[in-house]
Amino acid sequence: MKRSSTAFLISDLRAPFDAPEGEIIRIAKTKMKRVCSSAAGLHFRLYKKSFDARKRNAILQVCTVLVTSSEPLSVADEALHRVGIRPFHEEKPVVLRGTEPLDAPPLVVGMGPAGLFAALLLAEEGYRPVIIDRGDDVWTRAVAAERFRLEGVLDTESNIQFGAGGAGTFSDGKLVTRVNDPLCNYVLSRLVEFGAPEEVLVRAKPHVGTDILRRVVSAVLCRIEALGGSVLYRTRMTGLDECERGVTVRTDRGDIAAGAVLLAVGHSARDTFSMLMEKGLLMEPKPFSVGVRIEHLRADIDRALYGDAAGHPLLGAAEYALSDTTGARGVYTFCMCPGGEVVAAASEEGGVVVNGMSYHAREGVNSNSALLVTITPEDVGGSIEASIAFQRRLEKAAFGAGGVDYCAPVMTVGDLLSGKRGSEPSRVLPTYGGGRVRVADLREVLPDFVTDTLVSGLRAFDRRLGGFAASDAVLTAVESRTSSPLRMLRGESRTATGHDRLYPAGEGAGYAGGITSAALDGLRSALALIGRFEKPRSTKEQT
Repeated sequence: MKRSSTAFLISDLRAPFDAPEGEIIRIAKTKMKRVCSSAAGLHFRLYKKSFDARKRNAILQVCTVLVTSSEPLSVADEALHRVGIRPFHEEKPVVLRGTEPLDAPPLVVGMGPAGLFAALLLAEEGYRPVIIDRGDDVWTRAVAAERFRLEGVLDTESNIQFGAGGAGTFSDGKLVTRVNDPLCNYVLSRLVEFGAPEEVLVRAKPHVGTDILRRVVSAVLCRIEALGGSVLYRTRMTGLDECERGVTVRTDRGDIAAGAVLLAVGHSARDTFSMLMEKGLLMEPKPFSVGVRIEHLRADIDRALYGDAAGHPLLGAAEYALSDTTGARGVYTFCMCPGGEVVAAASEEGGVVVNGMSYHAREGVNSNSALLVTITPEDVGGSIEASIAFQRRLEKAAFGAGGVDYCAPVMTVGDLLSGKRGSEPSRVLPTYGGGRVRVADLREVLPDFVTDTLVSGLRAFDRRLGGFAASDAVLTAVESRTSSPLRMLRGESRTATGHDRLYPAGEGAGYAGGITSAALDGLRSALALIGRFEKPRSTKEQT
């Protein structure tokens, strides 16, 4: 069989990490010539790049190159396969519009990645969506988050969990996903269109950084409004009433009539979860994770991973991702923030929650990541309510241990491993709240089965990454909002089981685990909605 493709990917091209891009292209051309007698008429560009630092003194860049031709190439499948070249097709959403009447515009609840990408597609297809969030716009929200960080004054409606962009806006802005969806590159390209750096299209482990991500979120919302959509901040959904032709959504600012509702409520909307359960939405508890943030000096992590090349501008701040499943339960690192800081992420009064954040440059003194233990529903009572109650207990315990003023409790790794308590941080200084921390015994915040697993994880990870369990590394509690503790059940149509016009999506619904996967899930749900309904009648009459 002959190929008529005009684009191909050449993968696993290796060179020293500081080799120029031209060297990678030269290697790709050499490989292509094994199946094509000439590279004339072919265009080569770098498609993906990562670093292989398993040998610290011989760090490699591992690249994929995209080859395009203005004319189809007639190349045998077997020949391509033999040299590791595969055809490439750029995927874009296939929009098929339905014919079922929609009496009012769709409503999107939540402005995280799922809600943003769903509302953007709906707006671009002429559906004039309404998108609401209980929190503020990005810039007002940033002011509230900073006041909480420095003064401990919490706005329960607008904080690191709630508001434009969702929790991911105040993070490292990682765009890595394990979801094997052909639209991943589409999501990345749209982010670049709205202001993300073009390097996210090439890096195998792309990140945006909170500073740039805020501008991206703001630009997406402006586009939605420019296309006829409505963006409503400080609008919290408090209830809903369903009928055959639509949904009336109750909010703290009045009722909104919607033809359909896409629920992208995020993983921390506990009052919304309760309301939806009371309305009969079928949900099931699912595993989640709890733990701490661990901080090291960025320079120490760089040296541990990159050796003598640490600090090289081409490598940037070093990243790690560690996991261990040899014990009774899994322990792993998550949302690693090189050169970042630990942030105050509470959304309920009387609780302390931590998360990680970094700016695009990743120039902070410390690097941090979540150090987490897997929790099954059976560990905590077997129900959604029990899982949420367990999270709240830990958050309240952290609040108490921190001094009941939203300072966070901290403990050195040395104290946790040795069974001691009371050591003040020294070489590694905590970044939470600009230093608003109190030394405490985290064994009094977390249950024994969690701290025991953290201890075994620290020792296992130290064997793989020297210095990970350094005695002066700092642990800050409590990390309890890594994912939703529940899943809203939905069918192949992506509507909630038994609720024909409700579309659960994203992390809060239990179908995603990061910015990219949440955006993809929201996008897929919007495609399903469009594939069922025609444009709202009021919109059709105006066009």
